[in-house]
Amino acid sequence: MRVLVAPDGFAGTMSAVEAASAVAEGWHRGAPHDEVVSAPLSDGGPGFVDVLHAALGGELVATTVRGPLGAPTPGAVLVAPGGATAYVESAQACGLQLVPREARDLWRSSTYGVGELVLAAADAGATTVVVGLGGSGTNDAGAGLLAALGAQPAELLEHGPRGLADLTEVDLVAARARLAGIRLVAAADVDNPLLGLRGASSVYGPQKGALPSDLPALDGALATFAQLADGRVAADAPGAGAGGGLGYALLVLGAERVAGIATVLELTGFAREVAGAGLVLTGEGAFDWQSLRGKVVHGVAAACEAYGVPCVVLAGRVDVGRREMNANGIESAYGMVDLPGGAADAMSRPLPVLAALAERVARTWSPAR
Repeated sequence: MRVLVAPDGFAGTMSAVEAASAVAEGWHRGAPHDEVVSAPLSDGGPGFVDVLHAALGGELVATTVRGPLGAPTPGAVLVAPGGATAYVESAQACGLQLVPREARDLWRSSTYGVGELVLAAADAGATTVVVGLGGSGTNDAGAGLLAALGAQPAELLEHGPRGLADLTEVDLVAARARLAGIRLVAAADVDNPLLGLRGASSVYGPQKGALPSDLPALDGALATFAQLADGRVAADAPGAGAGGGLGYALLVLGAERVAGIATVLELTGFAREVAGAGLVLTGEGAFDWQSLRGKVVHGVAAACEAYGVPCVVLAGRVDVGRREMNANGIESAYGMVDLPGGAADAMSRPLPVLAALAERVARTWSPAR
């Protein structure tokens, strides 16, 4: 049987490439006669540039940008063959993985470095810049990104949401002029608006270290910024809340929003791979309700359903019931935390534990075992 291994990264423990390698290793042990093909994926979050570079080739342009708390952070822009299109991974500059848990401060975390990555793409000569959103550790509505492009007053925009409540005006003229003639594309994995109960602060703030008592003030700071930036016109648009509001800043600059996973699947020719497979394995750290709302697992399952190929999820943990997963085109799901070592083993030894899970699943699913 031809088995296609197409996971996302497992947040905080494994990249998509590492996860695919571990699954392939385990599957070979459990079903050595199967053909295993690796196709690691991203929905626009961590791994976006690496996944596309592996599929498209092109040139990686290395640069150094500000991290979420201001420390110098290495990044790379992918310039696709031909040079007209460049791909930016926002998580390289503002990802949650860049800040140790004990140092997280959402009020001071900025997307300034993402703006620097966009500038690097423009300076490389790209006329289309695709920005992957996801995995951010910020909640500044992209104010830092805009400041890096020249928006004013920079001193209140570039240091996280703490300065946004003090704004009395926002000038985006220089930022828009800096990217004149460049087509911006925001590749997002969520459709949340910027503000309110479904907005960036309320839904994703707690995952980034915000306390419940912080949420009204965070949302208020973003609302002040949006009112001054464009009268909150873009704040209600689907995807404005992606990346802690990075989606909003890109929309204000005229960006087109696309689904991150659909973009990656198209660019990597994923449908062709699925059509030739007998089984597809996908996965991520936590298989939960968010997985079924535009993330890698959702996109892979939809592609499998279109070709009648069974889809199985291998995850750190599984929080989705069988009825719900079956309704979304997923045959079954297995969690690393359900192996004998439990959650502690899954976090401390993720690669061998995922390989062990894949080996066990192979003995159930492979006809060649």
